[in-house]
Parts: sequence; C-alpha cells; structure tokens
Amino acid sequence: MFFSIDGGDGTGKSTQCELFCRWLRALGHEVVSCRDPGSTPLGEAVRELLLDRHDLEIHRRSEMLLYMAARSQLVEQVIRPALEQGKTVVSDRYLLANVVYQGHGGGLDVDVLWEVGRVATAGLMPDLTIVLDLPATAAAERLDGQLDRMEQQGADFHARVREGFLVEAARRPDEIIVIDSARSIEEVQQEIREAARRVLGGVQ
Repeated sequence: MFFSIDGGDGTGKSTQCELFCRWLRALGHEVVSCRDPGSTPLGEAVRELLLDRHDLEIHRRSEMLLYMAARSQLVEQVIRPALEQGKTVVSDRYLLANVVYQGHGGGLDVDVLWEVGRVATAGLMPDLTIVLDLPATAAAERLDGQLDRMEQQGADFHARVREGFLVEAARRPDEIIVIDSARSIEEVQQEIREAARRVLGGVQ
C-alpha cells in the first residue's frame, strides 16, 4: 500500500507523516517512510540543489525535470522495492507536488507535467494522496527559520499552489482527498486515519 501526504508549505505534512507512520506500525504494517525529493543519495543531492542553492538561477522547466529525476530514483531505489516486499510506503510529497508547484504555481502545462511524471515513475502512483489544506497566508505564518527556495516564492505563488491542490483534488476525487489542516494536530491525524482505513480495507 502506497500513501503520499502533500500540501502547501506550512500545512503540517512532516508532523502528520510521522504520526501516520507510527499508527500504521501499531496496526502491524512494516512501514517505509520517505521524502520527495530525497531519501536516496541522488535525491538528497537534488534536494539541496533545488531548495538550498539561493545563488543558482533555475528555470521552471529545469526545476521540474530535476524533481522528476529525483523521484524516478526514489521509485526505483526505495518505493518499488518496498512495495514488492509487501511493505507500506508513506511519502512526504510525490508527483502531485510537482504538478501543482511547477504547473499551477509556476505556469508550466499541467497535463504535460502529469505525463512526464508517469514516465519518470513508470506509472507508479499512490493508492491515496492526502492533501493538507490551509490558506496560504495562514500557512506562511507557521513557517519559521530560514526559508528554502520554494518557500520564498511569494504570497501570489503560494496562493496559486493552494488553488492548484484543490483543483487537482477535484479532478481526481478517487485518488486525492483534501483535509482541513487548520484544526488541531490530533483532529487532522484522526481524519487521515479514517481516510486510510477506507483504502486499507481488508489489508489492515
């Protein structure tokens, strides 16, 4: 079983991923958690390039292809082997983030991004993508410390990103669910678990 948790910066993804993995393990799942980009040597190198190199000019298309390359490596090195071994995978972001950030936010063609993503992942998609939703202004207030390249893109960009997540969720209601993350950590986690139970069915 393959889950991804996504959403704008500041929506609480990392916290919810950790709690969700803990719950799945308590149910008896052998869980592999990963982050996209990252979780492989190549992915971590690309992550640093994309998020921490403020001095580097990166065109949106180049940015998109770098994310795709990191994801392709993540699929082949981590996600697919884990699934073949019967493990449950939880990824902090996946292809949807690329579609939304570089497409809806950055102006690239959304349908083309989905197609490039299918090539990069060899068609491997989550059984369920959970989008944590929060107005961009509220999400920005949750960010602290030094902001990475994507977090520094500005209010208009992040408003487009939020809208992009909602648009894609409406287009793919069987694959993507939206959860209001303005509530307490416990309430959000409870709704994530309820959504996961519907997908897990008899595999729990």
